[in-house]
Amino acid sequence: MKQLIRRLKEDKELQEIITYLFFGGMTTVVNFLVFFLTRNLFGWNLILSNTLSWVFSVLFAFTTNKKWVFKSKTTSIKSFLMELSKFFFYRIVSFGIDMGCMLLFIDVFKMGEFWAKLITQTIIVIANYVFSKFLIFTSKNI
Repeated sequence: MKQLIRRLKEDKELQEIITYLFFGGMTTVVNFLVFFLTRNLFGWNLILSNTLSWVFSVLFAFTTNKKWVFKSKTTSIKSFLMELSKFFFYRIVSFGIDMGCMLLFIDVFKMGEFWAKLITQTIIVIANYVFSKFLIFTSKNI
């Protein structure tokens, strides 16, 4: 157990992945909270509630990914806005991948919704990590 704890302290890549997964879970909580609050408390329609929950969860994910996961420190408003716009762009791309996979798995492969969503979300988590690590929060943005 001591070796595992020491490895966690020393291995920055592993820390990054664990932190990414933790904040990804928290992002999901934000998404659900905003969706159900706007839907049930305010009585907003499905499209508006889902869109607002997506916006809030992407903003939450951007903040946590920037500060705690990838520890990006931008020095100008321009570089900050560049990271933010890239983040939103790639989250829109991953939303497209999400919808495409769901349609493919359910309509073409006749897979059940639960399994389709589970496989799709696994793909999305990996894609978002790759987008964030290699295309958004890069040292050239600092």
